Amino acid sequence: MKFSMIFEAQMANPTAEHEAQVLRDSVEQAVLADRMGFDTVWAVEHHGLKWYAHMSAPEIFLTWVAARTERIRIGHGVVCMPFNFNHPVRAAERAAMLDVLSGGRVNLGAGRGATAVETSMCGVDPARTYQEVEESLRLIARAWQDPEGEFSYHGELLDIDPHHLLPRPVQRPHPPLFMACTRKDTLKLAAEYGIGALVLGFAGVEEIAELRRIYDAAITARTGERFVSTVVNDHFAALCPTIVLDDREQARQIGARGQRFFAQAIKHYYGAGPVPDEAVDPAVDEVARIREAAEEHVAYLHEAKIPVKSGSTAIFNTEHAYGNAEDAIAYVERLQAAGADEILCLIQMGTVPQEACMETIRQWGEKVIPHFRNTPSRQTKQP
Repeated sequence: MKFSMIFEAQMANPTAEHEAQVLRDSVEQAVLADRMGFDTVWAVEHHGLKWYAHMSAPEIFLTWVAARTERIRIGHGVVCMPFNFNHPVRAAERAAMLDVLSGGRVNLGAGRGATAVETSMCGVDPARTYQEVEESLRLIARAWQDPEGEFSYHGELLDIDPHHLLPRPVQRPHPPLFMACTRKDTLKLAAEYGIGALVLGFAGVEEIAELRRIYDAAITARTGERFVSTVVNDHFAALCPTIVLDDREQARQIGARGQRFFAQAIKHYYGAGPVPDEAVDPAVDEVARIREAAEEHVAYLHEAKIPVKSGSTAIFNTEHAYGNAEDAIAYVERLQAAGADEILCLIQMGTVPQEACMETIRQWGEKVIPHFRNTPSRQTKQP
């Protein structure tokens, strides 16, 4: 099993000065993750989401991280692939350049970037995002697989006569491909495309197990006709919000506060909700407060006459890897049993202080990851 970190560059109090500090802090976290044995650093791409993510140019962030690290993989989780965000030729060129300079460490994930804020800012047609993501993946895989870098592409949306795409990536036939899967239909698409799935899992282990079943069922049912590449990557990576400290209760409180901000930011941009609450009060029981926030969210949806769907409060669930190292190990064991191939540690949340992020990374590197590295997998254990 692989262990990774994912960065949103999220922050409360999003002033220009704090923004610069959070971005620098994120780099320092990634450098420590490299030393602590994490396998991959992933970075999202979002635009204009002031309380959710300031990672608008992940190719720059990841290049800076690659230059400061030695072995950790460099993951785009993800590039927004609709053409007005990133033309697929430019996405392929940038990722290939980074693959060369990092010594073959790049993973490339694709996503839609489908919030109304982002699509309106960049002139993206929401109705075309699925089709544009699929054509981008096909074009990139085709261009990368030719050892001479020459490709042509004739699809429904793009028509490109023979050209050379340069540079060519170091990894052959190309860097691994992934897709953000925030919905069940995109999870099925990832399986049909033959690429890895990056999934959320705020509802907990049971949701991860259900998503894994959906992914595996789609893999079993696929014919191969929709593969975007000759290389198949059936890799399932699951999100794991986590804060790990020696003081279990302090970790739970910091994690719950960070996740409450994270959840409110998601609801503000992806659903219907007010600007996130930025206050941090050490006297408040944040575990209780996040439960109250979930109830408030349901009440708000009712008031706004928006149907309350099953799972609408999932991102307010705090049954994650918050606590001490033993708590984290126990939770990861459950994720492993649910079918996760990779654990995407979400540590950097809007209200979490830098010292708690750094200590969490140390605890994972010194105690959590070694537990799984030194334990045979279920497949290799003797009966």
